[in-house]
Amino acid sequence: MPSADGNAQPLSNFYDQLVTEFDQTKRILWCYLNPNPRPCFTPGLLEDLKKFLNVVQKLVTSEVKAGRPSPIEFLAFGSWHPGIFSLGGDLRLFVDLIKEKDREALTDYMKLSIHVMHGISVNAGLALNSVAIIRGNAMGAGFEGALACDTIVAERQVQLGFPEVLFNMFPGMGAYSFLARRIEPLRVEQMILSGRVYSAEELHEMGVIDVIADKGCAIDAFHAYTEQHQKHRNTHHALTQIRHRVHPVSYEELLDVGHLWVDAALNLSDKELRTMERLVRAQDRVSSQSAARQQQAELQRSASTVS
Repeated sequence: MPSADGNAQPLSNFYDQLVTEFDQTKRILWCYLNPNPRPCFTPGLLEDLKKFLNVVQKLVTSEVKAGRPSPIEFLAFGSWHPGIFSLGGDLRLFVDLIKEKDREALTDYMKLSIHVMHGISVNAGLALNSVAIIRGNAMGAGFEGALACDTIVAERQVQLGFPEVLFNMFPGMGAYSFLARRIEPLRVEQMILSGRVYSAEELHEMGVIDVIADKGCAIDAFHAYTEQHQKHRNTHHALTQIRHRVHPVSYEELLDVGHLWVDAALNLSDKELRTMERLVRAQDRVSSQSAARQQQAELQRSASTVS
């Protein structure tokens, strides 16, 4: 298990593309992205995340209504794939739908993405703290998903960015809105227009990433963060509420931008679609390498267990 935490217990897992664990002692609910066939935001992954947020909301609400404290204080989002947080949106699906001029299906994908991103950004309407733990590259929608969280913990070697400008598009699932809560809008636009890939260390210096960790140390850094957070729980909780009040990102705002994204996508040329297809092939290669690393890691864990 990536958390390597003896207190974490697997939940009854009814998700196809998520792996979840609950650390009852530390009140951490772990949610690992495990999409297939490639590590991106597939419709199946988005549906699982929507289901996950609904489960969390019902669980916490029922406990609070019964006069008991919330069993969850932190939602920790990570990746089950070694070396990859997320490679972004489902480009293979995008290409197919754009070629078919299927506005309805493309809009459905956008609305599902916005539902999930907004749900994470408001912690499903609960008094929780969401944390993205990034131990591998996060591109496009993968970066957006991390930005939707209250806190971002990343390892120094990780690369993050918005490559959409390479095929004449922009990240349309919250990037501008979420980034503008952290840095000035002019720099947000520069990041999106440049298509640059940034190191986690650069983004930490810019104020985009909250906690920086050495390679292999993100989990330890996250636990150190939770311990510090709990010492000043009231202050942290109040500041989170203040941030959401002073710099709100509404569902309507995200949806309006999402419709602009759909319009722009349907205007892409054949040449730009071919660029997207090349990126799909690159995603497939990275996914195959990740799967091989994961299989090797599982074999090593099995061997150590037997010995």
